[in-house]
Amino acid sequence: MNSIHGISMAGPLPTRPANTIGPIGPAPAVQGQPAFKEFLLEAIDQVNTMQVDADKAVQTLQMGGDVSAAEVLTAVQKADLALDTMRQVRDRLVQAYQEIKEIQI
Repeated sequence: MNSIHGISMAGPLPTRPANTIGPIGPAPAVQGQPAFKEFLLEAIDQVNTMQVDADKAVQTLQMGGDVSAAEVLTAVQKADLALDTMRQVRDRLVQAYQEIKEIQI
């Protein structure tokens, strides 16, 4: 199998010439795939949208609008789950950053 979740694993991995010294810059985005930064920003935007939609659903229910309590509960639970997942991603990114920062060269 040459792909994981739609990411192609075909082809050689990029390498760096042995005679170069210094930090490696950001890797260019793979053709047709967003960079990690764009992926993360899009995910954050989606979580924010879910939170806003859940808040609107709660307000609509409180005002006596045409929305069922089950729909509101589902929207709130989805938004809560998405936020918890985003917190876990953030915690793991911070942990990875701390580990990289502690690496001695």
